Formats: sequence, structure tokens, C-alpha cells
Amino acid sequence: MKRQLIVPVLAMGVLAGCSLAPPYQQPRTDPPPPAYTGDWHPAHPAELEPRGAWWQLFADPELNSLEQQLPATNQNLAAAFARLEQARAEVRFVRSGYFPTVSAAAGASRERTSVNSPQYSQSKPSTQNNLVLESDVSYELDVFGRVRNSVAAARADAQANAADVDALELSLQAELAMDYFTLRNQDTRQALLDETVSAYERALQLNQNLYDGGAAPLTDVAQARAQLETARTQAEDIHLQRAQTEHAIAVLTGQSPSSFHIQPAALSPEVGPPAIAAGLPSTLLERRPDVAAAERRVAAANASIGVARAAYFPNFSLTAALGLESTSGASLFQGPSRLWALGPTALVSLFDGGKRRAQTDAARAAYDEQAADYRQTVLTAFQEVEDSLAGLGHLQHEATSESAAVEAAAMELDQARDRYSAGITTYLEVVIAENALLSSQLTAADIQARRLNAGVLLAKALGGGWDRQQLTSGR
Repeated sequence: MKRQLIVPVLAMGVLAGCSLAPPYQQPRTDPPPPAYTGDWHPAHPAELEPRGAWWQLFADPELNSLEQQLPATNQNLAAAFARLEQARAEVRFVRSGYFPTVSAAAGASRERTSVNSPQYSQSKPSTQNNLVLESDVSYELDVFGRVRNSVAAARADAQANAADVDALELSLQAELAMDYFTLRNQDTRQALLDETVSAYERALQLNQNLYDGGAAPLTDVAQARAQLETARTQAEDIHLQRAQTEHAIAVLTGQSPSSFHIQPAALSPEVGPPAIAAGLPSTLLERRPDVAAAERRVAAANASIGVARAAYFPNFSLTAALGLESTSGASLFQGPSRLWALGPTALVSLFDGGKRRAQTDAARAAYDEQAADYRQTVLTAFQEVEDSLAGLGHLQHEATSESAAVEAAAMELDQARDRYSAGITTYLEVVIAENALLSSQLTAADIQARRLNAGVLLAKALGGGWDRQQLTSGR
């Protein structure tokens, strides 16, 4: 009898190396361009390459402090990490299929056999005890790779979740940096408007004095007052915008907006984005966590095809039982009370109304979906880098032009004031020149913030300091 069991068990063991999943290949994409387009000239020194703490390239201590707080306090990131832990637990759950299931049971009952039952015997009492101690072992032989492909799919999905966490963290880091530079831009605008309001208050007082002395018309006073109140309105609106930006930074760093505050500090005109080395397009796919996440989901879908195809074949398992059974506690642990059972089983579905075919078709369609998502993610990655490089290049030209515009507007204001003092022109010309200068200064400040944010977006588009090794580093 034992020999009769050994043969089929060995045969199933030989087949256990079989896998019905298609051989995995990373989805094909169009070859990356040899270089990025535009008149962008990437920096070459290695110290300008984005690394883990990529925001340090901007050399702002306040930004560094905020970025360091984000991983431990941001609640969206905490939720994403919890999802990663769920995915890792799922891997352990599926991997348990590699091992046998062992269970134990104990039971005690008093039974009466019906006199009319086929099991009734006059030589035995109709009422008796039944005491059972039993241990069962079951083990599924992974003949067609169902368990193995389930583990592979779960592991790839967990790796995709790990990349999702890193992608979210990078996105939040970039959002925090952009909010921070927006805040500093608002501080710069606030400083310009506060200085302008003070100058306009002096101008209003001067025109009021001239009018009181009969040396200026009432229209000059009205123009000076209208100009002052407009500047005050702009300054108050900047206060509101800054408060809202500060609240957004507080939430990103997991703090209460009511108790969070960043001291105002205007940006120096010399502050600009760092020279970030974009590298070669061919390396981009190794440097973005969202691309890695998309590729891992393709791998998971590929393994799931093997799981679906395995349903067409028998499910082989080994079962064993060992225990004690007796009608009396006194004889329960004696040799004659022993019971055991051992044998293989095979289960195959002969008709399911097309269920297995539908599951296989669904698995193949899911693979096609994930492969298309991967290709789209790659295209988006190249687009984001090109957008950021184009933005930095064009904004540099805008900054140069606007700086010249500020100088020209300042010169025009000096001449208008001189002509007004000499009585050659009206105060309206001074008002127009002052408004032109303020507008140019505010535009220059906005371009500076846009350049800084374009630098942040480039670091994000390049993947920050991420690399694929983080998927297996226990992140």
C-alpha cells in the first residue's frame, strides 16, 4: 500500500516545478531620445545631481527644516505606508501556501444509535461515549504553479506599493518646496507693497500740502489718494494669500494651521534655481518611482495570468490524519484507540459554465491594461522633464528681460518726478510711472518664484534622489 502511494506523490513532486505564467518581459516602449530638446545645457558636476535630500540644492535652511519634518508628520504619507504594510502582509499570507496546514481537534460526545439504523448492532450498547483526539495535516502540491505565481503577483504588487509610497513622498516634497517658494514670493511682494504704500502716503501728504498752499490742483490729491488705496488693497490681498499658503504648509507637515507660523523673509533678487544635471533620457526610467510602480504592476498582472490558467488543471494535495478515538477515557490513550489516514487527493472542475475562461481572459486584459499604463507613465515622465527644462530656459530669458524693464521703469519714474517738480507735467505722469515700476517689480518677483518652482519640478520629474534599489531595501 505504501508503495502505491509513493509513486503518485513522486510524480506530482516532479511536476511541481511547472509554471503556467507567460515568461515575463518588461513592456516595450519607444527608444528614449538621445538627448533632451531645447537650448538647455545641463550641468555636469556630480554634486548637482538630485539625491535623496534633493531640496538641499536650493541651500535654504528653512526649507531643509520643513522637508525633514514631512516624512514623520504627513498623514497622507502615513496612510500610504499603511497600505504598503497591508501589501507586505498579503505577501506573507499568500506565501503560507508553500507550507502544510496543521490543525488539531478534540471532542467528547455521548451518542445513542437508533435501533432502526443500519449501524445498530445488538452486540453493542445503543448509547455510548465517543472521545476523539485528532490532528490533521493538509498540503497542496504546487504542481502547476498556482501558489508560486500567487506569491510572485503579491510580491510584485507590494513592490509597486513601495514605489507608490516613494512617489507620493517625492510629490509631497515637491509640493512643500513649491508652497514654500510661493510663500517667499508673497513675502517679496509684501515687502514691495509695504514700501510702496509708505512712499504713496508721503506723496499724498505732499500733494495735500501743495493743494492747501494753492500750488497744486485737487485732482493731484485725488490721484495720489486713489493710488495709495489701490496699493493698500493689493497689500491686504497679499496678506490673505500668504496666510492661506502658510496654512497649506502647516497641513503638509502635519501641524495645526492655527499654531503654525513662518517668519516673513523676502527673497533676494540673486536667488534662483540651482543648476540640476538632467542626465540622459535613457536613465530616467531608473530614476522615477512612478515608472517603477507601473512596471511592477505589469509583473504582478503577468503572474496573475499563471494563477488563472492553473485553474484549468487538477489541484493536488496530500492529507493525513492521526489521532485517538475511544468510548472510554480509560482506554483513549491505549494502542488500540489509535487512528490514522494518509493519501493524496485530486480535484478538478469538469464544468463551470465558462468561469475559468472568463477569469483567464480577465487576467490577460488586466495585463494589457497595466502594460498600457506603464507606457503612458513613461511618456508622461519624458514630457514632465521636457516641460521643466523648457520652463527653466524660457523663464531665464523672461527674468533677464524683466530686470531690464524694472531698470527702465525706475529711470522713467525719476524723469517724471523731475518734470513734475519743474512744473513741466502733471502729477498724472508720476502716477503712471510709479504704477509701471511697481508692476514691473511685482512681475520680476513672480518670475523669480516661477523659476524656483520650475527647478523643483525638474528635480521631481527626474525622480529626486530615488533609485530602483529602494524597492528591495525594506523601505
